[in-house]
Formats: sequence, structure tokens, C-alpha cells
Amino acid sequence: MTRKFEGKKLLVATHNRGKLEEIADLLKPYGVEVVGAAEMDLPEPEETGTTFVENARIKAHAAAQATGLPALSDDSGIAIDALDGAPGVYTADWAETGNGRDFVMAMTRAHDELTASGKPEPWTARFCCTLVLAWPDGHDEVFPGVMEGRVVWPMRGDQGHGYDPVFEPQGYDITFGEMDRWEKNKISHRADAFAKFVTGCFG
Repeated sequence: MTRKFEGKKLLVATHNRGKLEEIADLLKPYGVEVVGAAEMDLPEPEETGTTFVENARIKAHAAAQATGLPALSDDSGIAIDALDGAPGVYTADWAETGNGRDFVMAMTRAHDELTASGKPEPWTARFCCTLVLAWPDGHDEVFPGVMEGRVVWPMRGDQGHGYDPVFEPQGYDITFGEMDRWEKNKISHRADAFAKFVTGCFG
């Protein structure tokens, strides 16, 4: 059985202000105070895992141990079937230039590798998000979320971030990059994981 969250303060192991606000808004009905890693002056631990759950666990446990607070973290990315699940946990790494992240470069690389693979469209893919809630005593709970879809080319739309302009979610004829942010947030892989988290820990 899932351990319930019974505290009043939750540390979100992210330096991303947008993600922090999204989570704080989600938890408002439960009277939980949300603080971010930046406010606590926490460094970002090295993500050495080879799966989303391993990396999310590294971040959540490091934050919980450093602060004595329950900590929530996520790891997410896109897995493309024709590329054997790549870029997967290396989704952000594909965009790394050594001088910041360039997701146009990353999306172009994905398209080039898909073309080189010789595998026909549709190029099925999914966005994955794994949330981990860790307690200072070492216990954790895992909540995986997924959004099925396909990779399209050329890029379409300037909403969202990351690989959104080349991802068309199942059941839609527009990409995440063309979709209103609030609409996307209702159906995304992160929304799926958060729904499981709220049900498991607060339900």
C-alpha cells in the first residue's frame, strides 16, 4: 500500500521555476507548502542512472537526505520506438551544446537518425515521466506517467519546450508545440504521473 504524505511541507527537487509553480498549484487543495531546491541552496546531483526511475530516485533521495524533508522529483524524456527507445534518459543530453541546450539540434538529430534507420512512418514514440517521492528515512514511492504519440517532421509550433514541436500526441492532429499549454498540461505524461501521485499520496 502506498505511504500517504502527511507532512505540511514538501521539497520539490527542481531548479525549474515553472515546474515548481505547476506542482505548488496542484497541491494547493491539500494545504501543502511547496519549496524548491534553489530556495534550499541544494546542488543538482549527478544523474548517473540508466532509467527514468533511477534518475528520479537519485534526485529525490539526495534532497530528502540533505534537508530532512520529504522530497519529490521527476525525470522525463521521449522514447522513440524506431530508435530502440532513444533518446530516453538522454533526452536533455542530446540537446547539450556545452554552452546551454539547443533542442532544435536535438530534434534534428532525432529526425536524421530516424531517416537513417530506414524505418517507415509512423514513428511511434512516447513521452515518459517518472515521479519519485522520497522520505528522509529512505522510503520512496514511484509514480510513472506516459503519453503515447508519434514523431512528425518538420517541426510544428512554438509552444511548450524540448521536443514538443515534433511530438503529435495520440488522438490529436496537432503537436504539443501547437497546443495550448493548459490543454497540454491536462493530457501530458506529467499529468498522468501527477494524477497517480495525488491519488496515491493524498487520496
